[in-house]
Amino acid sequence: MRICLSLLVMMAAALSAAEPNKLTAEEKAAGWKLLFDGKSMKGWEDIRKATPPGDSWVIEDGCLKSVPEPKLREDLFSAAKYGDFELVFEWKISAGGNSGVKYRVQDRFWIDERRIKEFKKFEDLANDAVRNRKGTRKDGTQEYIVGFEYQVIDNVKHKDAQRGAYYQAGALYGMVPATQAASKPVGEFNQARVTVKGKHFEHWLNGVKVAEGEMDAPAALAKTAERWTKESLIYQALANQPVKQCPITLQNHGDAAWFRNIKIRSITN
Repeated sequence: MRICLSLLVMMAAALSAAEPNKLTAEEKAAGWKLLFDGKSMKGWEDIRKATPPGDSWVIEDGCLKSVPEPKLREDLFSAAKYGDFELVFEWKISAGGNSGVKYRVQDRFWIDERRIKEFKKFEDLANDAVRNRKGTRKDGTQEYIVGFEYQVIDNVKHKDAQRGAYYQAGALYGMVPATQAASKPVGEFNQARVTVKGKHFEHWLNGVKVAEGEMDAPAALAKTAERWTKESLIYQALANQPVKQCPITLQNHGDAAWFRNIKIRSITN
């Protein structure tokens, strides 16, 4: 009887550890915090309660899901802010989909993409929007987030991923390339980990360290300058990182993506 009871306890413990959106006793003792409980927007800015109500995010099957082609495209922000941290999460992407997780967020502003014909490219529109700050939620089509992005993408079908390793799953988007392809097939959950200490970062994907370096390394900033130019306020924010305590954001890039088991712990010196 004692043996059977012990076996049942062990089985229950194993089941609990595997259950999504829960912290184990060991995780709690190590200082981990749960960012998503699997059923509510607790711990996040609930865009559904904004004016006008946001339509970019829903809760589906124990996941935070980005809604494809919403009227207002915006990221989901954590309510709490973090300096140095370790973050783990699980993600899966739709076929041909693109998303991401941003950290060290330096700025956010609204862009009206309907004005794109006034500019040669999107970056020119974004630079105009960040300089003039005229965009509002009411007349915007997307909220642009200036931060560092862990790339979440379908490496096989999305055209951005086909541009190369700087834009593939696990890369520091557009700044530091993924060293290898480590993502699972579309429809399967991937395990991700991000650590940030000072300006040093590590990106892990399914147990493989796929990107590492300094966020202000010359090579990383050179790639940023290629996109934004050094005179851009967006480039300057990424290069200097004046904001130290920042939220975590889940990106809506117009495609369906799912996130769960989102856990974080602060790193102290």
